[in-house]
Amino acid sequence: MKVLMLGSGTSTGVPRIGNDWGECDPHEPRNRRSRVSVIVENDSGKRILIDTSTDLRAQLLANNIAKVDAVFWTHDHADHCHGIDDLRVMRYDRSNALPGFASANTCSRLRRRFDYVFEGQFGYPTLIELKDIASIQLVAGFSFDSVEMPHGPVTSTGFRFEADGKSIVYATDFSEITPKMVKCFMGADVLVVDCLRRKEHPTHAHLDMAIELARKTKAKRAVLTHLDKSMDYRALCSEVPKGVIVGYDGLEVIA
Repeated sequence: MKVLMLGSGTSTGVPRIGNDWGECDPHEPRNRRSRVSVIVENDSGKRILIDTSTDLRAQLLANNIAKVDAVFWTHDHADHCHGIDDLRVMRYDRSNALPGFASANTCSRLRRRFDYVFEGQFGYPTLIELKDIASIQLVAGFSFDSVEMPHGPVTSTGFRFEADGKSIVYATDFSEITPKMVKCFMGADVLVVDCLRRKEHPTHAHLDMAIELARKTKAKRAVLTHLDKSMDYRALCSEVPKGVIVGYDGLEVIA
């Protein structure tokens, strides 16, 4: 079982438009960050895509990903869902719609914003059959659990996937650690965790909070993601404790 980081950046990416690298060294390729999405894959080659980032097409091409078996969304913020149209190509050789899953609230918002994706229009087929995650426990050979996480005034869904005796957690866009999160993520082999910057932020985890979640859940390894322009890759590598990996686009971690 493994996780592939398609994107590791914040909502504006690194560099920001205007070639703004902030504190990140532009000569370090791992500082070039697209918006966050990941793929979780089991030993049978089944793949789950988590979030359809704004940069999805480029990410799938860069990693030679032609198809996935299901799509999950953490929430409906633009950087996590506005690449949804790039899934059209994955529908071409399927006899039915691609399975999609999210919380009830996120399902409602996605359907309202991208009605053509879930209903089909003008002779075009439905691209994704969207269901509430509360209705299922097994998808494409994975068992999974989920928890709603505070994300400022709204929530984001954290996911735990298990297959082949291993577990991978994806927890991005949260601003507080709750007991339910700790219970859901406990003992994960790999914890991919929100880490926007070093300073506290009203809607995202900062470095100390990300490390605290890894410690509280006794994760075997933690991978930092959703990094902004203040988080230089090499500088951050020198700061993090053992067992914490600084994520970057294209990173593959085996559970």
